[in-house]
Amino acid sequence: MLVSYKWLQEYVDLDGVTAKELAEKITRSGIEVDGVEQLSKGVKGVIVGHVLACEKHPEADKLNKCLVDIGAEVPVQIICGAPNVAKGQKVAVATVGAVLPGNFKIKKAKLRGEESNGMICSLQELGIESKLVAKEFADGIYVFPTDTEVGADALPLLNLDDEVLELDLTPNRADALSMLGMAYETAAILGKDVKLPEIDTAATAEKASDYISVKVDAPEDNPLYTAKVIKNVKIGPSPLWMQTRLMASGIRPHNNVVDITNYILLEYGQPLHAFDYDRFGSKEVVIRHAHEGETVITLDETERKLTKKQLVITNGTIPVALAGVMGGADSEVGSDTTTILLESAYFAGQSIRDTSRYHALRSEASSRYEKGVDPARVRPAAERAAQLIAELAGGEVLEGLVEANHLTLEPAVVSVSLEKINRVLGTEISEKEVGEIFHRLKFPVTVKDGIFTVTAPTRRGDITIEEDLIEEVARLFGYDNIPKTLPKGAATAGGLNTIQEKRRVTRGFLEGAGLYQAITYSLTSEEKATSFAIEAREAVKLAMPMSEERSSLRLSIVPQLLESLSYNLARQHNSAALYEIGSVFLNEGKNVQPEEREHIAGAITGQWVENEWQGEKKTVDFFVAKGILEGLFIKLGVADSIEWQAAQLDGMHPGRTAEILLGGEVIGFIGQVHPNVQKELDLKNTYVFEVKASPIFTFELPELQYVAIPRFPSISRDIALVVDKSITGGILEKVIHEAGGKLLKDVHMFDLYEGEHMESGKKSIAFSLTYLDPEKTLTDEEVVRAHEKVLAAVKEKAGAELRG
Repeated sequence: MLVSYKWLQEYVDLDGVTAKELAEKITRSGIEVDGVEQLSKGVKGVIVGHVLACEKHPEADKLNKCLVDIGAEVPVQIICGAPNVAKGQKVAVATVGAVLPGNFKIKKAKLRGEESNGMICSLQELGIESKLVAKEFADGIYVFPTDTEVGADALPLLNLDDEVLELDLTPNRADALSMLGMAYETAAILGKDVKLPEIDTAATAEKASDYISVKVDAPEDNPLYTAKVIKNVKIGPSPLWMQTRLMASGIRPHNNVVDITNYILLEYGQPLHAFDYDRFGSKEVVIRHAHEGETVITLDETERKLTKKQLVITNGTIPVALAGVMGGADSEVGSDTTTILLESAYFAGQSIRDTSRYHALRSEASSRYEKGVDPARVRPAAERAAQLIAELAGGEVLEGLVEANHLTLEPAVVSVSLEKINRVLGTEISEKEVGEIFHRLKFPVTVKDGIFTVTAPTRRGDITIEEDLIEEVARLFGYDNIPKTLPKGAATAGGLNTIQEKRRVTRGFLEGAGLYQAITYSLTSEEKATSFAIEAREAVKLAMPMSEERSSLRLSIVPQLLESLSYNLARQHNSAALYEIGSVFLNEGKNVQPEEREHIAGAITGQWVENEWQGEKKTVDFFVAKGILEGLFIKLGVADSIEWQAAQLDGMHPGRTAEILLGGEVIGFIGQVHPNVQKELDLKNTYVFEVKASPIFTFELPELQYVAIPRFPSISRDIALVVDKSITGGILEKVIHEAGGKLLKDVHMFDLYEGEHMESGKKSIAFSLTYLDPEKTLTDEEVVRAHEKVLAAVKEKAGAELRG
């Protein structure tokens, strides 16, 4: 919400309180003010000029030579390139020495040989955003009304001497989404009165009920609908003061009638809609739920297909507006409109929210209906708008307000004791002080035996329980005035549980290994949701997704990490290593909440720093990625129970992928991304891994036992085994361990050879075996016997032969 300081002064006396001071007070009372913007942006020296003459520049077709009266003794010549500059206009002139936004200073200049003494300005050049400038001035200079005084300071006329407070509102404070709502809030903070707009609408003898009737077929979603009729309207620009207030509030001016509805939206917080009565198509307004498949073309020229749950405004036959969201193009107010059908209604927030989300169409009106508008302002807002249309568009307001009313207004009545207020806040506020706070808030209140009974105004729909009243007392009393106290009671030292500790260890190890933490979306496309999944399940789809790209809950983290790698490589980061500890979501069936599981995933591409001290790098390969995971498993104490076995998985390289098993259960995978997937994402040589976190973090580890440093020497034997290419090193290592007996303490694979001098279909894998007896020195005979058992086992179980 953007709040104009000057506009707010019309409702509350702000004498002696600057905009920045007010922002500080509002923030301290519970509504955060993100900032205070000075609309002038440092602009100086801009005045109103009168274009006395305008002719084409003799040396440039796109430039104009203008003679401009700026209120001085002698008019000045200004060269202007705006296509809409013309003789007789009143324009904004930055004189020589003026300063424009960005500290741009205006100097005398010569443009194609002609002298220019200043600059005729567009609103954009004065610091107003293009999206807020009326379309007629969007591509040229701004033209003031003809009665504007020449030589006057242009900043106050354009409201650029104003300051705007940007509020960061929480959903419960819908009352602050209007100038009147902020007036009540400001008055309560400052202890001032609120001056409400005076409504005095002169009506004709004709009755609105002769022109229109209202019928509501869905009273649960539309408890109150009112309509007024205004005849003989003249559509044109709204006055400058209204246009500048709308722009300061972030709304682009259109025409006087549309601007008035937007003005009332900001002033009262009550959305209105103006229909062209002659284009409406009937004398009957019927509010109902749409028929399934029915369509309406909204003001943004988009055809919307409707569902039976969506509320629409109809002319008794066809929809002419999405209720509370956006009007229809067929009944839009245009330059030839002469009769206005003005809508002011109270719609149920949930209905508007559902419609807005379904069509991905959010408007100023829908955002207010979603949070809740004040039902007591529906009628006053309509009367105020009709009054302004009469004043600013020459309209004649027909007598009466035509309405369908199914609304029962029952303001909440809440009681709270003085004792509880002080007990909760830790204060000693007196009964008189609390009563004064409720009086400042304009809350009707009675007090009996220390019990405050408050009737919450309809504008404050957030006041429903006694804790709400305590909060109001606290923020108006001043959070800074509440005494500081230490909590009482038994205290226990905080700490991490086992899983939290292991999660922290995992994060520390992976970052120490050179991977950067990534946090990616849990929502992805339906296709990507099932890619690289450890467990094949159907993806969980959202009922109302933001987009197709965010329509399903992921089953794997890898696709998002690959997208992040691709994003980084596209920006010349040729090497990247990312990890994420995040959630995946397993479909448990229809109407059942998905199971959320924690996974650990990583993705590496490009060059890898092998020796940080010397800066040595090598291209990432399978063993780099595997080494990272092996180090992590060692750190977590599960390395001895991990197995690796070759696998073929969708999206992965068929010869460079392995499944990871813990205690015989598959918990993840590691390997190179399939070349087709790499090409699709503009990646090269990319390796990924993903494992389930829970089996690792909860794996039952054996108790740590002290093992003495061996007193006796060990004996090493190296063997190179020739095997079929289908035999993996992991298989051989397992066979060697089983056959080596208690004397075999360690097996380490150190070489793999495939190439020249090797029989077709064969490969050589070399291992280093370490034998040790902790009780005595080993003899050669003992080592030979153990070693021969190993060689016999690998030959029998794996068909291995000693190389050479």
